[in-house]
Amino acid sequence: MGLIVAKFGGSSVASIDRIKAIADRVKSMRENGNDVVVIVSAMGDTTDDLIELALKTGPERGCREMDMLLATGEQQSAALLALCLNNIGCPALSLSGWQAGITSDNNYSKARIIDIEPQRIIKEIEAGKVVVVAGFQAVTEQGDITTLGRGGSDTSAVALAASLGAERCQIFTDVNGVYTADPRVVTEARQLSSVSYEEMLELASLGALVMQPRAVEFAMLYQVEVEVGNSFKNETGTIITGVVNMEKHRIVTGVAHDLNVVRFAIFDVPDKPGVAKKLFKALAEAGINVDMVIQSAMRDNRNDIAFTTEENELQKTVPIVEKLVQDIGASGMTCGTNVAKVSIVGAGMQSNPGVAATMFEALADEEINIHMISTSEIKVSCIIDQERIKDAVRSLHKKFSLDLAD
Repeated sequence: MGLIVAKFGGSSVASIDRIKAIADRVKSMRENGNDVVVIVSAMGDTTDDLIELALKTGPERGCREMDMLLATGEQQSAALLALCLNNIGCPALSLSGWQAGITSDNNYSKARIIDIEPQRIIKEIEAGKVVVVAGFQAVTEQGDITTLGRGGSDTSAVALAASLGAERCQIFTDVNGVYTADPRVVTEARQLSSVSYEEMLELASLGALVMQPRAVEFAMLYQVEVEVGNSFKNETGTIITGVVNMEKHRIVTGVAHDLNVVRFAIFDVPDKPGVAKKLFKALAEAGINVDMVIQSAMRDNRNDIAFTTEENELQKTVPIVEKLVQDIGASGMTCGTNVAKVSIVGAGMQSNPGVAATMFEALADEEINIHMISTSEIKVSCIIDQERIKDAVRSLHKKFSLDLAD
């Protein structure tokens, strides 16, 4: 057969019983003639528990030390799965991210992979072993441990699949695949049989939690075919690939929503060259990702600038913006956390006019006010009041008939 890279998320390895079930599944893959490399996340809520422990140490929590701490969660899972595999007669070996040859930059807590040297993995595969790699982690050129951000085990898996030339990367989780919307919000949401890299990247970036956006970027860049499926069901999941059988009538592929949003507004910003550069460069240098940006019409040589960032970056963002308000001579600022983002995504939108208007109509019919709008070739996003987000998702799913079979 070939080489399979399979990633199992935190819910899949949340207990010893679940790890034993995963071991049985991996052994079955091996018995079918495949070489297997497994990437695992930390068990259940282990990462959150480690963060809670760190909070008890005091206010100073350096990112380097946090990465040293958080990386232990995945190492625990990897060792336990290797032990289970060996105990059922399937030779296995666990490796940390750095033992697996994964090198990153030194942007602690959000490190980016810069190189993979998989010789150790290849050696163990050739020796007939299943290799279990701790996801979410890497090492800098200076030898310091880093983590790849929330969901980083997805990135570990896809990057290793690309480096090893695997036939497919399988991302196993607690859902059956990628859905037209979050099935916890829309009971009529359907599993998609396939989705393009571009659509999946938009869905992941806009709040669909099934895959980390950077993992999709890796898959698209290196043309790694990815299957998202259920850890405990032997059913075909959703295939993420560069070539999708595009249904002619499928204008919108899915609806995504994101609650991790905070909206900033800066008032009476001087209308002169370099002001926007100063503002957004300062945020970028602090590692803060800015999403949507709106600048109002000029009045008296001044205008207002509104933008959104992730709510979990709020404490880091506020002092930077407050200082910038003083530096650029603006009159003040506000920030609001009671907002959310709802988006529609679909490659068919490129050649079908009026999709945005249909979206706005659906929201208007529900009397949902739109605060900000952002568009690209294959998506439209709106910032709305957080309390109306479920109504928005359901109305859009119905408006675009996403409950109907392809």
